[in-house]
Amino acid sequence: MSKPKIKNTQEYIKLFPKWELHFNAIHRILKETELVETIKWGAPCYTLHGKNLIGLVGFKNHCAIWFHKGALLKDEDQILINAQPGKTQMLRQLRFRESEIINTAQIKKYILEAIAIEKASDLIK
Repeated sequence: MSKPKIKNTQEYIKLFPKWELHFNAIHRILKETELVETIKWGAPCYTLHGKNLIGLVGFKNHCAIWFHKGALLKDEDQILINAQPGKTQMLRQLRFRESEIINTAQIKKYILEAIAIEKASDLIK
């Protein structure tokens, strides 16, 4: 049986009831930004000026926020993970397990930094 084609973030969240609270908290933060919400690779992706910045993904044992240019983030809190060292250059993720509580202030700080980095790179071009 193939996965249904996802049309929006709410449909994606419904596929992962285990992560609903986590995803909804993150989604609220993302909706407050200027990022454009879309679906890419069957999951929510948030873009700025057509560039992929942030993704939401759900798995069996964790859910995550993907920062497509996460290697450029300061990561002062040392919370970002390179899921495939040696293979993934820029992508970093912030993982959550079922029992973990979302620190919305911390997540917002990382999201706003990712946006600022993308805007700065647009000015350089």
